[in-house]
Amino acid sequence: MSPMAELLTDDQIDLAIRDHLPEWKVVDNELVRSVKKPTFMDGIRLVATVAQLAESMNHHPDIDIRWTTITFRLATHDAGGITDNDLVLARHIDTAAG
Repeated sequence: MSPMAELLTDDQIDLAIRDHLPEWKVVDNELVRSVKKPTFMDGIRLVATVAQLAESMNHHPDIDIRWTTITFRLATHDAGGITDNDLVLARHIDTAAG
């Protein structure tokens, strides 16, 4: 992740959600999506897949595991909000989630 990641405008974020990330919403200046999997272990496998993607990007989501529901929260903390890095990771999470 670049230390100079630029914050996206609200309009840029809204457009990205509308056109590419319909499962995501903005909550408290973070991109948020919950994924319900059929079993706990399916959810854990999704977390493991996302962890590998995040590590390869050096851009890590906050992940909340509640039995079969996994919630991902994305923000670029050193930039103070949502950047292109978060949009890219959100697309990867969507692909992993199926």
